[in-house]
Parts: sequence; structure tokens; C-alpha cells
Amino acid sequence: MRQDSHLRSVSQTLGFLSFLVCLQAQAHFQELIPSTDIVTSEDESRIELEMTFTHPMEGGPAMPMDQPAGFGVLSPSGREDLLSSLRPRTRDGQSAYGAEYRIKQPGDHVFHLEPAPYWEPAEGVMIIHHTKVVVDGFGAGEGWDAEVGFPVEITPLVRPYGLWTGNLFRGIVKQGGTPVPFAEVEIEWRNDGSLKPPADAFITQVVKADSNGVFGYVMPKAGWWGFAALLKGDRPMKNPAGEDVPVEAGALMWVRVTDMK
Repeated sequence: MRQDSHLRSVSQTLGFLSFLVCLQAQAHFQELIPSTDIVTSEDESRIELEMTFTHPMEGGPAMPMDQPAGFGVLSPSGREDLLSSLRPRTRDGQSAYGAEYRIKQPGDHVFHLEPAPYWEPAEGVMIIHHTKVVVDGFGAGEGWDAEVGFPVEITPLVRPYGLWTGNLFRGIVKQGGTPVPFAEVEIEWRNDGSLKPPADAFITQVVKADSNGVFGYVMPKAGWWGFAALLKGDRPMKNPAGEDVPVEAGALMWVRVTDMK
């Protein structure tokens, strides 16, 4: 009996450790995905944007999103607040958001989202992923490197659209407008269901920026790629229990690549 109890205890411990490994393998990414990243004609000028907090490479599960704190676009006309355009949706039974927007003029449009803080008890942190994506309007090709002014942000050094599979994406990780030396950047492909990672290590790619905060990654497969620089927030926040906890301030950017056919 004592041996059976010991074996059961060992089994439970291994199961718990396996659960922790699984949690670590699942990277959180705030998605901000437009129906297209290049608008070439008036007929396709109305785009849809999907906003889901999820695990992209694993195809979920999604996590609940509260009402975002901010949503807008930076375009040749300046800043436009789009918070009122958000429409509630569901993904995997969890709350998510969507919006529609019509590209009305030439120039690049930087859509940006500040989600509500998300409490992650497994990590003991509040998560805020400041997210952006660029949509080109009518081939103007200007404004793709405009900065939103997020507390943490990725500034692209490569035009983030019109990219072929195998192209190199480079960016600068900034916090408070200043480059972050050796920042760690997590990268995931938004899985369309066609790929099963052979091991957990393939789910999230990890690179480090150099001493100037510059990182690079060659995207090997067509589709949407998310780049997430996860930094420590300036100050703690209160969790749902009213306790002061650290903040994971994520600088996210989404980039789409296309196969050369």
C-alpha cells in the first residue's frame, strides 16, 4: 500500500510538471488581423479586422477579452479613434472583437489596439499586449514605419507588407521611445490548421535583439506572423484579488508573407 501511494504521488507530480511545461509552451499573443494587408482598388477598400487573444501556432484556445482600452488607426489624415466601431464576437466560446474600416485614401494605415489588462494566474502577471498591423492603401508605400507611441512598441525596419516567403523581417524593440538592448522577442505563425509542430520547441520561435534593440527573423511559411517583445511594465497593477502584481507589457506586430508562385 505504501509503495502504491508513493507511485501515485510520483505520477501526480509528473502530471503537474507536464501541466507546467504545457503552460510554458503556450505563448499568449494578441491578434489584430485584417482581411488584407494591401488595398489596391476601391472595390476592396472595406476591410475587416479580427481581434482575439489566443495561442496562434496551436490554433487556440482563445482567452476572454474585456472591452479594449483603445483601438484606432494612424493614417495620412492623422489619428482616428475607432473604439466605437468595435463589435463583440466569440472565439472558442470566449469573448473577442471585430471591426470594419474603409480605406479612403492612399497611404499606409497603422491599426493599433490596446486591450484591457488580462490576469494570468499561472504566471502571476497582468498582461497588456500593445498590438499593431499595417495596411497599405492604394500603393502609396508611405507611413509604414510610423510609431503609435505605445509604452512598448516594435518599429519596423522592413516594410511590413508585400513580403515573400523567406524574406527577413527586422524591427527595433522600444520602451518609452528608447531602444531596449537584448530584448527577447517571441515569434509565432498563425496556424491555419495545416501544420502540426513536431515538438513544443517549434511552437514559439525566440530571438534576441542586439545591443541597439534590433532583431531579425526570416519567415519560412506563408501567412501571418506575430512578433512579440515581452517587457516588464513600468509599475505593478492590481489583480482581481486586489493584490499588486507585475505587468507583462508586450509590444506586438503582425506581418503577412506570401508564397512566390
